[in-house]
Amino acid sequence: MDRPDAFSDMAALSEQSTAWLFDAALPLWWCHGIDRVNGGFHEVLGLDGRIIPTERRVRVTARQIFAFALAGKLGWHGDWRGAVDDGLAYFFRACVLPSGAVRKLTNADGSPKDDTFCLYDQAFALFALAEAASMLNDRAPVEAAAVKLRDLLIDRYKNPVAGFEEANPRSLPLKANPHMHLFEACLAWEEVGGDATWSRLADEIAELCLSRLIDRRTGWLKEYFDGDWIVMAGDPGRICEPGHQFEWSWLLTRWGTARRRPEAIAAARTLTALAEAHGINRREQMAIMEITDDGRINDGTARLWSQTERLKSNLALADVAADAAERDRYLATAVTAGRALLRFLDVETPGLWRDRMQPDGCFDIEPAPASSFYHIIYAIDQLRGFVAACPTSAFAP
Repeated sequence: MDRPDAFSDMAALSEQSTAWLFDAALPLWWCHGIDRVNGGFHEVLGLDGRIIPTERRVRVTARQIFAFALAGKLGWHGDWRGAVDDGLAYFFRACVLPSGAVRKLTNADGSPKDDTFCLYDQAFALFALAEAASMLNDRAPVEAAAVKLRDLLIDRYKNPVAGFEEANPRSLPLKANPHMHLFEACLAWEEVGGDATWSRLADEIAELCLSRLIDRRTGWLKEYFDGDWIVMAGDPGRICEPGHQFEWSWLLTRWGTARRRPEAIAAARTLTALAEAHGINRREQMAIMEITDDGRINDGTARLWSQTERLKSNLALADVAADAAERDRYLATAVTAGRALLRFLDVETPGLWRDRMQPDGCFDIEPAPASSFYHIIYAIDQLRGFVAACPTSAFAP
């Protein structure tokens, strides 16, 4: 791909996805995805836009708060602030426990369903509060809630080596995935002017990733560990997810750039290279779900979210490429990932999406999960930002 074509392809993807977001997705999810009776957000919508009442994961409440707050930052003229305010009201009323932690599930009417502690859910609560804080006139209440939750994690769930436990008392295995989103949350709070503890925790998780989560011999990012952050024995210790390889790559590139840590960016390049080499359905050009560290496919389905993370990681690596040829290679792959994402968004009711594709290229017919909106809008944000920061002249031969 020559550079003028690279820029025009990226610009076209940005324009098309932004139009879909502003004209279709945000109006539809604002109209149908917000529960006007019980508060909060619906978990799923039928592919005809029909509301399907079901229990709600607190992580989805958090993700939808993030999505509408980011919509405001991107310049959407709809009532994003009302969605954020209503979402936060539901979050504090129905999702937050007296300890400061968040429960796992609420019923469709907002009543408690499951108060089990889940580290993954805590990470998304912290992340959503950071984005909300960046857009509110009075950020003090959400910042106080985030600090209370963060300090609870440090006091009651800290792992003696690094990172955090999954439960108290301990429950194994320890997992990389919640730490990826805690890393994301800490970086978000750092960017919106949170206190120094956020940066310290971000550094700790980055170092944990570089020293324990990534296999130093092969470069694969592992998912499951014992209590000392040693990779689990047997099949669980061999599992790798291409989407997570891409997502960690994007985060490590951000962190490595901010901290001037070239070894973090080198690790990010390896994570992406391995995922591209072994984790792509070549016929469909889709990132697949799960492989082992020798490249065997465990789950060949393709999820929407993996395509967004492939897009983000390649954009980030293009931004720190050593030369024009390397940048163009990353951009070409980013364009492929963006086009793959658009296939998931091509449904009869504009603004909804498919979530899962089978290896033969057929999509599962199922309701659109609200949980995917966070991935989609964040990818569009990164795409828009990249295009805006790269004038056409930068792509001239």
